[in-house]
Amino acid sequence: MNRIEIIEKIEKNRIASSEELAYLLETITDEELEFLRKKAQKTALAHFSNKIFIRGLIEFSSFCKNDCFYCGLRRSNKNAVRYRLSKEQILSCCKSGYGLGFRTFVLQSGEDMYFTDEALCDIVEKIKSLYPDCAVTLSVGERSKESYKRLFDAGADRYLLRHETADDEHYSTLHPSEMSLKNRKECLYNLKEIGFQTGAGFMVGSPHQTYENLAQDLLFLHELQPQMCGIGPFIPHKDTPFAKEKSGSVRLTLALLSLVRLMLPNVLLPATTALGTADGKGREKGILHGANVVMPNLSPTEHRTDYSLYDNKICTGDEAAECIKCLSGRMQSIGYKIVTDRGDYTEK
Repeated sequence: MNRIEIIEKIEKNRIASSEELAYLLETITDEELEFLRKKAQKTALAHFSNKIFIRGLIEFSSFCKNDCFYCGLRRSNKNAVRYRLSKEQILSCCKSGYGLGFRTFVLQSGEDMYFTDEALCDIVEKIKSLYPDCAVTLSVGERSKESYKRLFDAGADRYLLRHETADDEHYSTLHPSEMSLKNRKECLYNLKEIGFQTGAGFMVGSPHQTYENLAQDLLFLHELQPQMCGIGPFIPHKDTPFAKEKSGSVRLTLALLSLVRLMLPNVLLPATTALGTADGKGREKGILHGANVVMPNLSPTEHRTDYSLYDNKICTGDEAAECIKCLSGRMQSIGYKIVTDRGDYTEK
């Protein structure tokens, strides 16, 4: 089967074999990538028209108990600037975001056990009481099923937990021995079972990654059927063991975005900040390859550079209003428009 036939098979069946996916990713030509892009864009337009959903990102703690080898927030990084936002600061971010039209707030942090279930539930309940028409997304890492259930019952709607790689051996090259892919996957299935709109995802071009690994990632997403999926290129951080590793390929990231769109037609698929960092037009390219979400930063500007997952992150100095205006113009330049509704996942 040639590469065009594999793309058409994926469009029709929403699946291909691991061998076919790896072969396609490794050998796709620019002409075939454009064929794939057009298929993905057509699928996204059929499900979402030219609407791009915005999520207001609030990075509320840079503390993390984990020591992942790729992340600037890893606990061994003595150069990391650690901060925590208070409940009042988080609510202030929500207030300004609401005024700008945001109807989804994404609360993201390292795995910071200072924020207990009680503390997080209190914050979620307050946001939901002040802004009942808004969705709250959490991205706070691996927790127990009981913890997830408490957060869901407090009103959290969505949960992001990128699996990073679906291969056990590759996972062990990216994470310390106390972390396991088995537990990460169990968390994702628990989140779905509880009722969260659940997001998984992975890095493209992380150290030791193979095309077979990426094929496994796609097959895992097909199995999990997440409502959201975050994919971005690996970008090294200067204070990690991977400081000297090369960044992931933007081109390969775009191909994977398009494949995810064909495999999961209604998935909420961001054009990530990492993609925009790796390529000045990365977010626009991501949208044209099938993405339909962008996530401007609502965090206080004085802490933007402190939440340093990787080097040279964009938009660290922008006010949220500036960022929205800039993104809106960028989307309009390629024929899309930012919309301010919640942008929930729908089965259709």
